[in-house]
Amino acid sequence: MIDREHDLPITKQAEVLKISRGSVYYLPRPVSPPDLAIMQRLDRLHLEFPFAGSRKLRDLLAAEGCKIGRRHVKTLTRRMGIEALYRRPRTTTKPAPGHKIYPYLLRGMEITRPNQVWAMDITYIPMVRGFVYLAVVLDWFSRRVPSWRVSITMEAAFCVETQEDALARHGRPDIFHIDQGSQFTGAALTGVLANHGIAISMDGRGVWRGNEFVERLWRSVNTKRSICPPTTPRPTPCASIGRYLAGYNGRCPHSSFDGGTPDRAYFSPLPFRAPA
Repeated sequence: MIDREHDLPITKQAEVLKISRGSVYYLPRPVSPPDLAIMQRLDRLHLEFPFAGSRKLRDLLAAEGCKIGRRHVKTLTRRMGIEALYRRPRTTTKPAPGHKIYPYLLRGMEITRPNQVWAMDITYIPMVRGFVYLAVVLDWFSRRVPSWRVSITMEAAFCVETQEDALARHGRPDIFHIDQGSQFTGAALTGVLANHGIAISMDGRGVWRGNEFVERLWRSVNTKRSICPPTTPRPTPCASIGRYLAGYNGRCPHSSFDGGTPDRAYFSPLPFRAPA
């Protein structure tokens, strides 16, 4: 989004894009080796005990001989982007101040065909030296992933790239569903949808199942460690993630499609019933 070779100063570019100038110049500080080791253990414990909060994780680490305070656990899990999974009375995802909130459009809707509804979300992939963020666009009917991108930061730019790639290669959906995270509510992403005439749906209060299909994909990604095993260095996640998602789209059978794959349900939807 920011062109450092452009005649327009970076300050003005940031002002036009309505992003913080500090985010343009900021360089993330590397994580210390001891914290990386603890983060790997936290990731393993989170997959085994997804309901565990900071107190439970602290106690589990203590049982393994790792003495760490609860606040340190909270700091590391926040940096990793993980939290205890449980049904909440309201969503905890909040947009940046001034970002527009759109209504939830999927209540009671029957999803009957591909490209009717797309959803987008972000997760993180832990590796031997830190982690990367993975953004995907997912077709609700077929569960197919038409586009994905990896980034070392959670800036909106790589989400917009994922979105534009899906639109360029697969046309446009009727509805694009997102949550209220600041990466999604900014003008950079919603503006692309508006320009294509795509209706925008957002999770809101009382809508705890809004992105359930993407959450199922995250569970699959995070439990199948072959996607990006702990020994994989940072330069190679794209290849391993690409192999996994290609297999998910083309070879993974779904009971909702009578054993058919997401690719078959997307490109040949007639023989299949709509997912429940």
